[in-house]
Amino acid sequence: MKELREIRDAVIRALREGGLAAEAAFPSKWAAGGRKALATVSVGAVEGRNIGFCGYLGEIRDSSGEVLEVYGKRLEGTISVDVWAERAGECDRGGETAAAVLLEGLPEGIRPGELCWEGLAWDQKTGLFLRRGRLRCEALFLAESKEEAGAFREFRLKGELRSEQFA
Repeated sequence: MKELREIRDAVIRALREGGLAAEAAFPSKWAAGGRKALATVSVGAVEGRNIGFCGYLGEIRDSSGEVLEVYGKRLEGTISVDVWAERAGECDRGGETAAAVLLEGLPEGIRPGELCWEGLAWDQKTGLFLRRGRLRCEALFLAESKEEAGAFREFRLKGELRSEQFA
C-alpha cells in the first residue's frame, strides 16, 4: 500500500531531521557498523476512513485558476520504531530523541496518539541493545481531481502537497 510507505518515509525523514539515524525496518548492512543509535521504522496494521461526504472535501483553484475537487481519507494505525545501538546509553539517548520527534516533530499529515516504549533489552542475535517503540497515530491523505475529467491524482500525505492549497 503506497500510503503506508509514505507514512514510513515521512517518519524516517522526521527522525533524521531530529538528529537520529533512521532506516526502513529490517536493514541488514548496518548491524556491524558504528556506535551511534539507529532507529528502524515500519508501519503496522492500518484502518482507513473517508473524510467528509464519501471523501469529498470541496473545491480549490490551482495557480492557473482551474477548479480542482479535493478528496480525503484518514488512516489510523501503528508506527513501529525500534532503536538499536552497541551501547546501552546510546540506545537510551536514541529512544529519547525518537520519542521527542514522534510526539512533536512529525509532518502535519501525521497526528500522534499514544506512544509506548518497551524496556531496554539486549538482542542476542544482533549483539546490540534494543528499545522497541509503538506510536498509535492518524494520517491524513488528500487527492485532487479535475472537475471535467473526473480522474483522481494520487492520494498524498497532507503536508507533502503544496501547503497553501489546504491551509
